[in-house]
Amino acid sequence: MATAFAILLVFCGCCSNVVLLELLVRDFPGCGNIVTFAQFSFIALEGFIFQANFGRKKPAIPIRNYVIMVTMFFTVSVINNYALNFNIAMPLHMIFRSGSLIANMILGIIILKKRYSVSKYLSIVLVSAGIFICTIMSARQVNSANEHSEEQSAYAFMHWLVGIAMLTFALLMSARMGIFQETLYKQYGKHSKEALFYNHFLPLPGFLLLSTDIYKHYLYFNQSTPVVVPGTGLAVPIMWIYLLLNVITQYVCIRGVFILTTECTSLTVTLVVTLRKFLSLIISILYFQNPFTTWHWVGTGVVFLGTLLYTEVWTSVRAALSGPDRKEKKAQ
Repeated sequence: MATAFAILLVFCGCCSNVVLLELLVRDFPGCGNIVTFAQFSFIALEGFIFQANFGRKKPAIPIRNYVIMVTMFFTVSVINNYALNFNIAMPLHMIFRSGSLIANMILGIIILKKRYSVSKYLSIVLVSAGIFICTIMSARQVNSANEHSEEQSAYAFMHWLVGIAMLTFALLMSARMGIFQETLYKQYGKHSKEALFYNHFLPLPGFLLLSTDIYKHYLYFNQSTPVVVPGTGLAVPIMWIYLLLNVITQYVCIRGVFILTTECTSLTVTLVVTLRKFLSLIISILYFQNPFTTWHWVGTGVVFLGTLLYTEVWTSVRAALSGPDRKEKKAQ
């Protein structure tokens, strides 16, 4: 029952969050910082009350380790937000971030000296190929959108390359953070809810560096079209309503993933998150009519095929289907 409830939270929360984020980004492409600040503030406040017990509960993992983790987490969040300002479409943004398996494997080999099976390496090749296809097609769209001026076309393409470089750096940094978190859990035990709180609480002072941009978008949001809130008669700028709903759905999504990690195996969690990403991508494309060619679909399919291969879903399904037959043979 808890597993089904967690899966419902993940799909409803995360997919709704993607829709609301795109509604915000479409009107104000550079609003990522105010969105992230609102999300961090909400989750930090909830964690301060219910996890840290108003600061009275001592953390199980030393604060100095959280500081390192938080620095990486904050950097990844800010860079991913800024990448949207560099001609990076939301579908490409989601597909590119699906390449976390590649980054995790590369850093796992380099830092943890891990070795993987042939199927794992094959899955990484598929994911890499899928992202490469989508990236190349998006580059062609950037050029065609500015074909009237050679100078503007070159500028737009270079602008886009900066965005791709930012996404690549954020991908590697995120993978490094995951490895660091894995080593902490091995040393101190799993405290994912505590980590969730400190990952959102400790970075809050860092938003002072972004205060000018946050205040600018605060003014922009105030100038958005007002809508009447049902039952209250109050007129509220619609961007603030989108932001509130985005913060709530983000919290629902994160809570769902947390429940899954405590109730299910890592394979199940990875599969659910992968399917959620795919559903979010389809919703973004269909609902917002984002430009998406046949080659984009091919690249997307290859990315998720590689992801499913990495999680060994096919092996688990075959084992589950052949389980009863094996038991009958043993009984005979």
